[in-house]
Amino acid sequence: MRVFKFLGLMLFTAIYSCVAVAQTNGPTNAQTSNREQDFNFDWKFTLLSDTTLPSQLPLVDTKWRDVRLPHDWSVEASFDEALEGATGYLPGGVGVYQKHFKTPANPIEKSVFVLFDGVYNNATFWLNGQQLGINPYGYSPVYFELTDKLKTDGTDNVLTVHVDHSRYVDSRWYTGSGIYRNVKLIMVDKLHIPIWGTFVTTPEISKNEATVNIAVKVINDSTEASDFQLSTVIVDNEGKKVAQSSQALSINSSNELTFTQTLAVANPKLWDTHTPNLYKALTTIARSNKIIDTYESPFGIRHIEFINNQGFFLNGKATQMQGVSLHHDGGLVGAAVPKGVWKRRLQKLKDAGVNAIRTAHNPFSAEFLTLCDEMGFLVQNEFFDEFDYPKDKRLNKHERHNDYISRGYTEHFQQWAKSDLTRTMLRDRNHPSVVQWSLGNEIEWTYLNYREVTGFWDTTNDDISDNFWGGAPKFTVEELRQRYNDTPKKEFVLAQTAKKLSNWTRELDPTRPITTNMIIPQVSLVSGYADAVDIAGFSYRNVSLTWALQNFPDKHITINENPGTWDDLLYVYQYPEIFSQFMWTGIDYMGEMHKKWPHKSGWGDILDLAGFPMQGHNYYKSVWVNEPHLSLGTLPLSESGFALDVKTGLAVSDSARAYWWRDSNRHWNYQQGDLVLVEVASNHAMVELMLNGRSLGFRSMSESPDRLLRWVVPYEEGELLARAGFKNQEQTTSLSTAGKAVSLHVSTDNIDLLADGYDVAHIVVQLQDSQGTPVMTENVKLSFEVQGAARLLGVDNGASDNIQDFQSNSLVSAKGRALAIIQSELHGSGLVKVIVSADGFAEQVLTFTLNRT
Repeated sequence: MRVFKFLGLMLFTAIYSCVAVAQTNGPTNAQTSNREQDFNFDWKFTLLSDTTLPSQLPLVDTKWRDVRLPHDWSVEASFDEALEGATGYLPGGVGVYQKHFKTPANPIEKSVFVLFDGVYNNATFWLNGQQLGINPYGYSPVYFELTDKLKTDGTDNVLTVHVDHSRYVDSRWYTGSGIYRNVKLIMVDKLHIPIWGTFVTTPEISKNEATVNIAVKVINDSTEASDFQLSTVIVDNEGKKVAQSSQALSINSSNELTFTQTLAVANPKLWDTHTPNLYKALTTIARSNKIIDTYESPFGIRHIEFINNQGFFLNGKATQMQGVSLHHDGGLVGAAVPKGVWKRRLQKLKDAGVNAIRTAHNPFSAEFLTLCDEMGFLVQNEFFDEFDYPKDKRLNKHERHNDYISRGYTEHFQQWAKSDLTRTMLRDRNHPSVVQWSLGNEIEWTYLNYREVTGFWDTTNDDISDNFWGGAPKFTVEELRQRYNDTPKKEFVLAQTAKKLSNWTRELDPTRPITTNMIIPQVSLVSGYADAVDIAGFSYRNVSLTWALQNFPDKHITINENPGTWDDLLYVYQYPEIFSQFMWTGIDYMGEMHKKWPHKSGWGDILDLAGFPMQGHNYYKSVWVNEPHLSLGTLPLSESGFALDVKTGLAVSDSARAYWWRDSNRHWNYQQGDLVLVEVASNHAMVELMLNGRSLGFRSMSESPDRLLRWVVPYEEGELLARAGFKNQEQTTSLSTAGKAVSLHVSTDNIDLLADGYDVAHIVVQLQDSQGTPVMTENVKLSFEVQGAARLLGVDNGASDNIQDFQSNSLVSAKGRALAIIQSELHGSGLVKVIVSADGFAEQVLTFTLNRT
């Protein structure tokens, strides 16, 4: 039995922030440390006509647009059928940003850095015309020192960022374009803790005490050796000090050293998915009794353990990862997703029972991980979608389109993989939410000898046999190994590349397991690829799971991606060692829609592109949430994959595919006599369905192959009601026929906006009839007007085939509803009004209050 113990990582999430420390007589007393400044505001931006890097810098930008970051220029454009569905029918292009700013500190006394959390992609950076560096990968954070290039004559500095996303089909999903994540300006003393300079672990955790080890890197950029005091104070979420440590240390000039502090937290409040307790560590450097650097970090104390043949244990408790895969876009905001947009989406996933997220197929933002820390999600942090060889961005698997616009990260992998992985891990390894590192996604597709070994491919063409998905491995382990050894290898061997990536990962973080998402696992298990990682995660190959468990008992095997059907979930429930599944996908995202116009999206099962719950939200809630559940969905029988058995009156499936999850309607509006398939999602043992007070019979969970209870019902107007439960614990839910839409129901999730330039409010409009019943079968054109210190980020209706402009003040609804998002202006005041109108309907007004604190 293999056991992977990862003892209580205690992790930093907000690496830098401005901290005020009160000072009276000692180094723990009074001084304001301006370590970090928000650098998102007051940028200039323009699109360029070609890819040529500018040679005369800074550029004249007086006629450029004013923008604030994060910014995604692709989502500002119109959807265009002439573009590529792989990236959502939106353009890429070339853009350039500039920011003018005064020198923030004396370069002789302070060191100054700029930190970009993400720029998509192929970015080049300059300060005052001097190149700082480049960063090709659009998902890795990067920082540069500005100190020696800052102006000292009092004139403005100009920071220039050139972004070349002309290869706009360089990915298999919507990526966005531009500086789409946060930017920070960081100012430190010459003696300081560097960016991402802290790593904290808790090697021992008990009910009474947690031992905390904090490895702190210190850099001395001055010309003289320095004596200093390194101190850390830990406070709980109520601000109470729970531990402290201080050391008198020294460091030579032009040197860097790592020091370790050990603290003990009594009666620790552990971080988990239900109670995501966070502490805060304040680490200071003091010289001559004066604080010169302060580093503030929220963290969590938790113990993770992965035991082969037993599963995953969080703080000693067996825990199933009820997971979803997500892409990084947020619908109408594109890739520049405000924190409040992610918070709304994540909360809805949490409500459905989700407790784990796989970042498909790249690192997400630091802000996203901070939310996962705060809300209690387990995160599988994935690095890459391709290694040595490229995928076909339009057709997946291996490359078959070798055109300029589809050249992707493989062009940079050999040179940049270690750097991108390192920077990502240094930023992310201090988040309690992150419990696994994933090297990559379905990488085997691009090493063609893997498919030949399986026996499922016709090697004369690109076709794959259907039996690959539905059939168990065709050969014994010995035969597979021999077939693999006999196949010719190209320049790069997957097992060797994976071992290299894993070694880099373990050097930076020995506290978490390494996994990868395997699409041809029967070959990966004999080729050395699976040996390079701690946990073999299967992708859509459930049929190989029991074969693998029997033939590789010493390898920890689980599911990293699947459709999320009941058959998929059963593997987790029946085999404790299979502790996870990350269904594809929790939220709809743009892309992977090659030649499917006008569908630009369409993979979400729990939330649609606007973040509206779909029927999958009810389905997973009925399985994953330990409380009584009952919900109704309807679908025309002709579209359902089911037929009516006239002898029994039951719904009979046309094929096994009928049981694969798809969205259904939340209304009871059809034509008289239409045959309608009624589906009830529930965790009750038996449910009764009634139509206008008449019983249509009972269905038992024991008779359902997928936990959905079904009736075939001839439609008639009125009320459809499901009921279940025992005496005094009865539960009902119903759908009523809606009449003609006569009013607009307008609601919001946030009536009090913080005037920080970031806070958002989601405005949802739903048509309703005279009785207040939602009308989902009529649609109207809606208009939104914003008055006051807020801006309209855009509008959407959640439909996968909605190709109306996101950045507009009007749109036609879908299912009778629409979404608009507003965002506060920095330092705004007074009230904000949003006026919603449509022809033939009374105007509706929402009023928001702006608050400075």
